[in-house]
Amino acid sequence: MKSHKILLLEKILKYFATRAIEKYKPRIVGVTGSVGKTSTKEAIYTVLSTKYRVRKNEKNYNNEIGLPLSVLGLESGGGSFLKWGLVFLGAVGVIFFGRRKSYPEILVLEMGADRPGDIKYLVDFIRPEVGMVTSVGISHLEFFKDKKQIAREKSMLLKYLGKDNLAVLNYDDEEVRKMAEQLKAKKIFYGFSQEAQVRASDIFFGYEKVEDYHGANIDKIRGISFKLSYEGATMPVRLGHSVGHPQIYSALAAAAVGVHFGMNLLEISEALKNFQAPVGRLNVIDGIKNVMIIEDSYNAAPQSTLAALEVLEKIKARRKLAALGNMLELGKDTESGHREVGRKVAEVADVLFTIGDKAKFIADEAEKACLAQVPAERAGLDKNNIFCYDTSSEARVPIQNELQEGDVILIKGSQGARMELISEEIMRYPEQAEKLLPRQTAEWKKA
Repeated sequence: MKSHKILLLEKILKYFATRAIEKYKPRIVGVTGSVGKTSTKEAIYTVLSTKYRVRKNEKNYNNEIGLPLSVLGLESGGGSFLKWGLVFLGAVGVIFFGRRKSYPEILVLEMGADRPGDIKYLVDFIRPEVGMVTSVGISHLEFFKDKKQIAREKSMLLKYLGKDNLAVLNYDDEEVRKMAEQLKAKKIFYGFSQEAQVRASDIFFGYEKVEDYHGANIDKIRGISFKLSYEGATMPVRLGHSVGHPQIYSALAAAAVGVHFGMNLLEISEALKNFQAPVGRLNVIDGIKNVMIIEDSYNAAPQSTLAALEVLEKIKARRKLAALGNMLELGKDTESGHREVGRKVAEVADVLFTIGDKAKFIADEAEKACLAQVPAERAGLDKNNIFCYDTSSEARVPIQNELQEGDVILIKGSQGARMELISEEIMRYPEQAEKLLPRQTAEWKKA
């Protein structure tokens, strides 16, 4: 239960944000989903900001406190009454003294939902012109009974859309696709399926050849490219800072929004060259020993971890390693979610490290999958290459010692697993950790 102080704070911020929206009348894009909403928000911002004045919510400002602050363009007061007083003064200034020409034309707002009712609260005063749902997966199941209840919560963003508004939906996600059935708004689907209006095809990774310490060639991944199709037109797109289908989904969603706001495919393609997913979301980092790190340590759920393993599966490498931490907030699906990941990693990785008590289900299921294979047909993971650790700090040095030239390693886990500590240990340039890794604030460093 929230305290009376928090409820009062939310009420005050909601009032100020409502007044600001009434005054400035920005066009609003709302983004929600179990997986990919932050990267999608960033991609949309990257595209639209080439043509419009755009504001996005920063940090984790995607809830009852963060969204109003984003609308107002203000920072949180944290635990200080004095700072909150200054925030309220700033809000008064925005509402009564701000100029429309200096306020954003478009707000791109990520909307989080930890509990039933969260999205409804937000769209009650932040009415988007464009509503987007990226995916529905199992996360926050301590507060949601099942996946269907999560889908109902995410769909609340769309139910407030009018007939002149637009719903942007991931066609490849069955739960999201179903949401289109009862909508009054116009609809546009994106995805890899032929039925999607905004579609990606002909996907390939870019590689750079470098020499190892013995003069042999190593292929190092350098981005991903695909063809973007819409209404009979096709345009090549290169995401130089990204790898994997999750970022392509974000780019497709951004393209759908860009089209709605009057941009053509060439403008969208040019803008996406500058798209970089937020830290901790499938970014590629140079590691020691000519190793490539797929740094995906911001957070984890079964759906996003399986997607990351598919990226690892497709990349060329001498060996493929996976360091996987606990996936939290799965409720009754904790064991089954980890075991599902274990079955997949057994098909993909040559070496597996698990970190945390719950991640041991991954190791156990992966070992079962190894033992079930016929020895003559065995490929991928061997049970002797499965290693379990209790914490990321404990795993740092053993993982470093295991690395060989030309390896690719995926690093992923929930925030509580602190998997970025492993990434920092094996980065080629650890002095860049603050720029390239999540959870680099003083508060996290003390934790």
